[in-house]
Amino acid sequence: MAWSTRELAEMAGTTVNTVRHYHRLGLLDDPDRRYNGYKQYGVLHLVSLLRIRRLVELGVPLSEISTARLTGDVPPEVLRQVDAQLAAEIQRLSKARTDIAVILRDGAPADTPAGFESVAPRLSTADTSLLHVYTRLYDDDAMKDLQRMAENDTDPVNAQLDAMPADADEATRQDVAERLAPVIARNLTDYPWLNNPGAHLSQSENATQQTFVDAVVALYNTAQIDVLVRASRLAHEQLGHPRAATDDTEPQ
Repeated sequence: MAWSTRELAEMAGTTVNTVRHYHRLGLLDDPDRRYNGYKQYGVLHLVSLLRIRRLVELGVPLSEISTARLTGDVPPEVLRQVDAQLAAEIQRLSKARTDIAVILRDGAPADTPAGFESVAPRLSTADTSLLHVYTRLYDDDAMKDLQRMAENDTDPVNAQLDAMPADADEATRQDVAERLAPVIARNLTDYPWLNNPGAHLSQSENATQQTFVDAVVALYNTAQIDVLVRASRLAHEQLGHPRAATDDTEPQ
């Protein structure tokens, strides 16, 4: 019995384009042609195609299948490598499913940084964006601390800071800064590493500081930045170790 390309593809449970792709890669031998030029595939072609499909199902790369065609089999070390890759992918997919379940449970935006789903509704766009940047600057332990800070920080001053326009007057700025300072001071006390975050950095200190400053300037308006600087300075003064707030790179 002879099959056309379409019939062979259907018999093997694949597509005509896939069969042609395997031909181009040299994985599948060209069949004889009928008098009218149409290809005619036989059982051996079907078996070869099914063998290829089996290896593809296992995750074996096509380049290794090509080598196996010459050597007779896929080496065990290749299968072990494929197995390790599959294990990593299963772990990634499992985490993705867990994250999706949390997102659906908390009604958080799908792009919320992992671990911050429960507080996402009360985070501003700027705050969420800054958290995304933090994920590339700080290690997992630091991010867990930031998560706890966000969960415990329900002070209404945050909403006022988020809503502050760039032309906020002096009195408003100072008032918000004075009410925000205790929040920052509490975080500095509860999480001492904020005063010296070097051990929790994923990047160099210079890269972290520059990225943090660039992010704050890009995400917050001038009045909000002014308030953050004032509040940070006040917080350090309240704790008895004044320092230049503009030098701070820790999340506050």
